[in-house]
Amino acid sequence: MRIVNKRDVDEGHVLRFFIEHWGSPEMIVSTGVYQCHKLDGYIMMDDNQMIVGLITFACDHEDEELEIISLDSIVENKGIGTELLQTIEREARNRKCKIIKLITTNDNVKALKFYQKRGYVLSKLMVNAVEKARTYKPEIPLIGNDGIPIRDEIELMKVMD
Repeated sequence: MRIVNKRDVDEGHVLRFFIEHWGSPEMIVSTGVYQCHKLDGYIMMDDNQMIVGLITFACDHEDEELEIISLDSIVENKGIGTELLQTIEREARNRKCKIIKLITTNDNVKALKFYQKRGYVLSKLMVNAVEKARTYKPEIPLIGNDGIPIRDEIELMKVMD
């Protein structure tokens, strides 16, 4: 397996990945509406040139912040998410970003555990934020992981050293 810059992979291949795993390439969070297949990012490719992990981000140079928009790992517990996250942290340092932020939903306990184990801290709670997102993307489910209602967004951040 190897990590490649998303720019080096056919956009159609990336688009199909998002449709297959998210239902669409559109990500709606408190910070905006994003077309993930058009964002900067990195991809973990397996030996058959299949996408097994993908991370996308947006960078605000003015605020010196990098925001992770999506992180997917098709094969869990193989270090794919960790390697992609480390790649983004190097990218943030190269871009002189002081903070990395991301948003997840209240039901995504796996993500909350994953990021906190890697030095990210809870920085903001947006109560009922998913209701607003559903006005743009009604296919966002009402119930998420482990039967937890999806309603709130949680921002995590890491200050870069």
